[in-house]
Amino acid sequence: MRLHPRPGSGTPKPWAFPAPDRSALPNGLTVLRSHRPGQRVVAVEVHLPAPLAAEPRDREGVATITARALSEGTDRHTGEEFAAELERCGATLDAWADHAGIRISLEVPASRLGRGLELLSDALRAPAFPEHEVERLVRNRLDEIPHELANPARRAAIALSEAIFPADSRMSRPRQGSAETVARIDTKAVRAFHEAHLRPATATAVVVGDLTGVDLDGMLGETLGTWRGDDRPPAPYAPVAGDDSPRVIVVDRPGSVQTQLLIGRVGPDRHDRVWPAQQLGVYCLGGTLTSRLDLVLREEKGYTYGVRAYARVLRSSADGTGGSLLAISGSVATEVTGEALADLRRVLVTLAEEGLTDTERDTAVRNLVGVAPLRFETAAAVAGTLADQVEQELPDDFQARMYERLAETGTVEATAAAVAAFPADRLVTVLVGDASRIAEPVRGLGFGEVTVVTGEAVDPEADPTVADGDGPAA
Repeated sequence: MRLHPRPGSGTPKPWAFPAPDRSALPNGLTVLRSHRPGQRVVAVEVHLPAPLAAEPRDREGVATITARALSEGTDRHTGEEFAAELERCGATLDAWADHAGIRISLEVPASRLGRGLELLSDALRAPAFPEHEVERLVRNRLDEIPHELANPARRAAIALSEAIFPADSRMSRPRQGSAETVARIDTKAVRAFHEAHLRPATATAVVVGDLTGVDLDGMLGETLGTWRGDDRPPAPYAPVAGDDSPRVIVVDRPGSVQTQLLIGRVGPDRHDRVWPAQQLGVYCLGGTLTSRLDLVLREEKGYTYGVRAYARVLRSSADGTGGSLLAISGSVATEVTGEALADLRRVLVTLAEEGLTDTERDTAVRNLVGVAPLRFETAAAVAGTLADQVEQELPDDFQARMYERLAETGTVEATAAAVAAFPADRLVTVLVGDASRIAEPVRGLGFGEVTVVTGEAVDPEADPTVADGDGPAA
């Protein structure tokens, strides 16, 4: 039998994260574009600096309802007609709100880009916000809350936000609002938020895809260029600050066979010079199946299916007022909760005493830098990252330089950053599980005073203090 010869690997080609071209429309809208040959599905991301902190205190969640309502009808189409038009041109449109503002994402075939931009423009320029649609979205959001409370990971995120951030900070409360505040949202509130914060002069549109033969300037001028608004500056952002004094919050779930754990504190944002080393060190600690936490808690002890460590940007700012959430999350069997936490703490202490190895560092660099071309193979991935850079006030070449800095970071730097990210004696620990079985075993482990709070699912209409699960770990 004659086998076909095994193909050999080709010559590696140089790769770098694409740098966009910048321009602006007469109405003030900033445009970033990146021509990606072969990407026939074009991705468009629009960033609108409408921070959650700008929401009225008694109507928190209005940014989310506003974002969801943008595609529920315009001055030209009803909600049903708008959905049908999107489907007709093979496009998808999504919108969501976070602490840094509202994001709208459009994906459409290059051959239908003009029509897709027209629908996107209508949604931004003249959303109808029909009363019955806003009421439906509010009811849907209220229905989501009990389901999110039943999710241990989401419930842990709620408790961690409440514990770390001061009570007067918007970050201490759920991104999509509580049942009490969402129930107060109506069409008037949605229109007021839209008029106050969504305008072209402060917005940025990112367009990525194969733009061969596409008159993008003409398309933008006829669509997003018709959007009008004043030139007021965006609403100010509040500084990110948190209390990481060591303590343990046990959210009681009687009868739970597993304990959901979430350990966190506030750290630097992407403007900090330590960010590349921190990314590398945290990846070595808990970024993959071969990380230290998994090797001990999963492979050696068999406590869990996996534990992850990560840094999630809350808000990034050039003025030093931003920050990120540094967190370790996972779930373990109820009966080994104490042992798992003790071993987790030993991993952190050993990391501080002995440091990372060169092998760990080299493996992390290969994983983070080597897979970058695959990670950004689609137009949507590139557009999302470029929009992230805009949202976080980063230069257009940040991601490209980030990979260079990761490759240059040494083992000692990565170790120091990981140890600083997760000091064993400065962490807030949240455990969602059966308090009668887990509270006592975790006392005296060095994680701080233990407090037990109720974790029962409640009627959101009866208890306005409940929150959705869109907290730090969501």
